[in-house]
Amino acid sequence: MAEKTIDVVGIGNAIVDIIARCDDAFLTKRNLDKGFMRLIDSAEAAELYEEMGPATERSGGSVANSIAGLAALGAKCGFIGRVAADQFGGIFRHDIRSLGVSYETEPAVDGAPTARCLILVTPDGERTMNTFLGASVDMTAADIDADLIAASKFVYLEGYLFDKDEAKSAFREAAKLAKEAGAKVALSLSDPFCVDRHRDDFRELVKHGADIVFANEKEITSLYETNTFLEAADAALQDCEMAVLTRSEDGSLIVGGGETIEIRAEPVSEVLDATGAGDLYAAGFLFGLSRGMPVADCGRLGSIAAAEAISHIGARPEANLVELAKARGLLS
Repeated sequence: MAEKTIDVVGIGNAIVDIIARCDDAFLTKRNLDKGFMRLIDSAEAAELYEEMGPATERSGGSVANSIAGLAALGAKCGFIGRVAADQFGGIFRHDIRSLGVSYETEPAVDGAPTARCLILVTPDGERTMNTFLGASVDMTAADIDADLIAASKFVYLEGYLFDKDEAKSAFREAAKLAKEAGAKVALSLSDPFCVDRHRDDFRELVKHGADIVFANEKEITSLYETNTFLEAADAALQDCEMAVLTRSEDGSLIVGGGETIEIRAEPVSEVLDATGAGDLYAAGFLFGLSRGMPVADCGRLGSIAAAEAISHIGARPEANLVELAKARGLLS
């Protein structure tokens, strides 16, 4: 069995986040609904990009954000995600590697261009997101790096990517390779709409591929079509080792190993941007697991990372997560 030199490898959408400030008049001119996310095509992405003001461009995507959080905590990480051989593919590659993340997925030389999310931030802090999924959703089993997975302790799968049959096959291949290598598989359900579209396939993956499931209240109740959160949590335990279930300001619930652990939400003076809270919670939790910390401490670390994420605009940590964890007695 290969030596475990990587703490977590993430598999998900490889998206370049392009973040620019604008006024409400710009949104009105473009007929954009403030505070919402919508999918756009390549032509509109190019047009909107030309009209935006000065922007920050960096690697993004749900699991990519989790990997960034893990790297900020000091984890050794890898990422698998599909970009094209174009300008934005180069930006994604450079940025995620600059975090110390191993990223070797070959860029596609044909097909759709690199995915991007054009994020417009108004003076009131609202984020209006325009997402072109591009090359990211065309992942196949051929993109899965068997050596990287064999070297990892945990493999973290992004539910947002679980849409096309080819991507589903890639997830199954990754889960199979992880099991063979003695790695644990974690799955984020990502969005209740994803679950609604692919419920049976998600259930199959949870039951036969995933060891740990991350979900919020709406996602887990959608998966099991239950009336209550606790019923869904009980159902999840029939299918996997552990369910890590977040509930916004009500904290989180961790069920598994014969335990049910409630974690309170970390206090935040003001919520400026809830985008990325779940991604950073997963980062903190998986970091704790990779270090052999007690499950309750993993949950606390997840809450600290999530609270940091929602205290500013953007889904990447801005404060030093290690120092925040040390201040609360979780890291030495």
